[in-house]
Amino acid sequence: MTPPLNQIKLGFVVNDVATEQNNYTTIRLARTAINRGHEVALIGLGNFIYDANGTIRAIAHVPQHKHYEDDDALLADLQGPDAQTERISVEELDVLLLRSDPAEELSDRPWAPNSGLLFAQLVTLRHVIVLNDPAHLTDASNKTYFQHFPEEVRPVTCITLDADEIKAFIAAHDGYGVIKPLQGSGGQSVFVVTPESAGNLNQMIDAVTRDGYAIVQEYLPKAVDGDLRLLTLNGRPLQVDGHYACFRRFNDSGDARSNISAGGKIEMAVPDADALRLAEIVGPKLMRDGMYLAGLDIVGDKMMEVNVDTPGGINMAEELTGADFSGFIIEDLERKVRLRDQYKRTLTNTELAMM
Repeated sequence: MTPPLNQIKLGFVVNDVATEQNNYTTIRLARTAINRGHEVALIGLGNFIYDANGTIRAIAHVPQHKHYEDDDALLADLQGPDAQTERISVEELDVLLLRSDPAEELSDRPWAPNSGLLFAQLVTLRHVIVLNDPAHLTDASNKTYFQHFPEEVRPVTCITLDADEIKAFIAAHDGYGVIKPLQGSGGQSVFVVTPESAGNLNQMIDAVTRDGYAIVQEYLPKAVDGDLRLLTLNGRPLQVDGHYACFRRFNDSGDARSNISAGGKIEMAVPDADALRLAEIVGPKLMRDGMYLAGLDIVGDKMMEVNVDTPGGINMAEELTGADFSGFIIEDLERKVRLRDQYKRTLTNTELAMM
């Protein structure tokens, strides 16, 4: 890999530095950036400041060392009793990566995700490259964003609060369907309805709609074998040294959810023709919206979800293939900063996000 020509300053926005874990993609990217000689700061959603002089600042966790052997060492530095925080100017960063999960804030801090996005939008006015693009992330605050992708890659879907509408949808699909909350992630409150489980349908509907709208999708029989998580960068499948950042998630415990947080397992996979065709179809919208790094959850030729908030799995992909995905991403960010400066900061954030 080519060494960096110039040091850049990167910020990572997370839910809370104290809750970051050693298997998070964010920590892997931060460590890779530090080891390449860059300055890194981690900012919690509640740590932004709009200063009296109009400057966007933050109380940030700043790593104290120039090299870390592994992700555990970096986390120990960031979360230990001697962890160092500084009041920084976010506007002096070159790149700000938005890596928080809105679903984690639904119950205790519902104000946090939107606040973080609004601060990030202000930062783009100072020519900091913010990824994914915060204006379009605001539009993607729940799963209705998914409905803007072409119909041929989406399962048949109904979004409603009405229990009778949900029951009618299930009945129209021979007693099968998937019910999940419009906002959420990690397989939380996701139910697979079958004719055998119809007796529990009312409880499933109540469990989902007590927190808001439900999204009901047709059941895809191939889902029993799990799904593919295909990561995209700059709107195209992420591929390094012949390896795609793509893995199959499955659950052999009887749980219909294949999310890792729900006990799912993973194995590396090569996207088949259907998955690559799907990625080609969704790519233009990802590019138009500045969704630099995204995760596509695919079953057969359909996309079940698109994760644009905080797609993960880079560390797992690296450990299973040996390919340096995180190094590839940091090198790509270095290139974007060079482009920003070569064009005298005249390129928009969305343009830079996908170049």
